[in-house]
Amino acid sequence: MSAVTRPATAAPPASRSVLTSAGRSHLTALALAHPVRTILLVYVVSRLVALAAMWVAATWFQNPAGVGHLDPTVGDLIGLWDGKWYETIATQGYPVPLPADPLTGKLTYSAWAFYPLFPFIVKGLMAVGIPFTVGAVGLNVVLGGVGAVLIWALFRHGLHADPQPGRERLALVAACLWCFYPATGVMLKAYTEPLAVVLVAASLLYLMRRRYVLVAVLAVPLGFTRGVAAAMGCAALIHLIVRIREDRAAGVAPLRGQRSAATLMLVVTGLSGIAWPVVVGVVSGIPTAFFDVQEAWGQKPASGPFVLWLQWAWDARGLVGVGVLVALCGTYITLILGRHGRWIPVEVRAWAVAYPLYLFAVVRPITSMWRFLLLDFPLAALLASVAMRTSTGERIVTHWRWRVAVLLVPILAGLVWWTCALLTFTPWGSRTP
Repeated sequence: MSAVTRPATAAPPASRSVLTSAGRSHLTALALAHPVRTILLVYVVSRLVALAAMWVAATWFQNPAGVGHLDPTVGDLIGLWDGKWYETIATQGYPVPLPADPLTGKLTYSAWAFYPLFPFIVKGLMAVGIPFTVGAVGLNVVLGGVGAVLIWALFRHGLHADPQPGRERLALVAACLWCFYPATGVMLKAYTEPLAVVLVAASLLYLMRRRYVLVAVLAVPLGFTRGVAAAMGCAALIHLIVRIREDRAAGVAPLRGQRSAATLMLVVTGLSGIAWPVVVGVVSGIPTAFFDVQEAWGQKPASGPFVLWLQWAWDARGLVGVGVLVALCGTYITLILGRHGRWIPVEVRAWAVAYPLYLFAVVRPITSMWRFLLLDFPLAALLASVAMRTSTGERIVTHWRWRVAVLLVPILAGLVWWTCALLTFTPWGSRTP
């Protein structure tokens, strides 16, 4: 007798659900077991997504008049905007004397508004035969990956933060979400954001580890990369206040054995904020040269902190516009200081409050704020917390993967919109990214 072969039957829906759930749990466990590898993999995917968005922008949204030929390419988008100025600095240096309006004598816009460290590093790469664009983009791709790993290391650091059983998972998801920030396309261009992210994240990490001399060392290159010393100084002060209170509660001398290092850190961090303006003033012979050049580019510090943003909101929508602006700022601060932010180390939360406030105080309302907020990486931590935790913030929900996936939809849509709307250039009607 021949054996009767029974047709294979499909697994019941419940069994398939269990298997799928087990598969997801296995992938999560694998990602948590190799977090650095996971972050770098996600980072590579995010670079490909950003590159695809740039291709869409170049193919369907870039005006040929902005690039000088009829078939715009991704390469054209990579070279647009501030990248041209950094290339000029790397190849020609800074102009001396500073360009001035022949009629008024006032300083006009020039390369002196841009900080020198990034273009000088790329100049070093050019010295060994690497073209500017290849060196700048390659450097930023590497720096962006390093920055993503450092951001993960910051969020998983539990010192000066509320206990969180799911910290490792939250930190991993937050770092991955940051990779898809809508303005992430600038990290494929000759911009300073990736270098600034690495220096800021490393500074905060060493601050939490009480390596004050290293924080002081990092403050020097940071001062020649971006003007963020005020916000970093706030984070350092908050850290020292918290540590002094902890030392006193433990019955030991505050900052025992590290008072000189802490003082050095504060002094050097403060000086880093004025380092580049002082250099510009010395070279030009005009003490206020840096700020005069910034004013030529449209910045108006004499108007006072926050005034330009409030005026912008009022001009756009009157009292409603001001109310919306204040409500958005209040919501953000509430999230940082509330239950969704308490799992983040206090030093990082201090940066998360001080840095955006600093931007709103000194930067006029411009679309470049989107990319400036790349340095506000605690935003990604808040998004991860809102998506993954319960309303009380006590635990991670079981269906957090689906909630993160849903959250990624508007983030990716924002990435494509930002790239197509702001990264493209039309000579008579574009806003700077």
